[in-house]
Amino acid sequence: MYIKTLALAAVTALSALSMPAMADDAHRGPRFTLSSPDLASGKFANLFVLNGFGCTGGNMSPELVWKNAPAGTQSFALQVYDPDAPTGSGFWHWAVYDIPATATGLARGAGNSPATLPPGAYGGNTDFMDTGATGGNGNYGGPCPPVGDRPHRYIFTLFALAVPSVQAAGGIPVTGSAALYGFVLNKGLGAALLDTASFTATYRR
Repeated sequence: MYIKTLALAAVTALSALSMPAMADDAHRGPRFTLSSPDLASGKFANLFVLNGFGCTGGNMSPELVWKNAPAGTQSFALQVYDPDAPTGSGFWHWAVYDIPATATGLARGAGNSPATLPPGAYGGNTDFMDTGATGGNGNYGGPCPPVGDRPHRYIFTLFALAVPSVQAAGGIPVTGSAALYGFVLNKGLGAALLDTASFTATYRR
């Protein structure tokens, strides 16, 4: 009888502990998500690989789709980062800032010209800079890791922000580096960062 009583008390305690978490999940609503129909396999097709530095891909930016942005979102920011690049600091492949809150994605090729981005959005600097590999600063630069490397990870992160302009809110120049913008997005905006959504795709040569 004593053992049964202890077991019942343990179950009751565990149930009590789990109830607030369940209620919190219900309160938060559907999860903010980011995905790409073009990268559904988790790997890059040649269409989305860089055309330069020894790679001969199409360098087309993949389509992106997001859902369930948090209430109060005034803009989005996108960064794509390869933490496996042998630079000592990774490699930034794509950045788009001040994407309007009404947007629910970026069409395939949106990162290949400023004219194809949503109104008000702008491409930020990447580590390709003015090499010419992407056609100009701020444009999408596909993967092109060194031959023989293990598959590199390309992390796509979308930030939902409670400010209309990350550049204005952070007091940073439009031409700031992706790392500087990353600091503002992840830390500098504080509570104005409402949520993030991300996925990872891989590529090797």
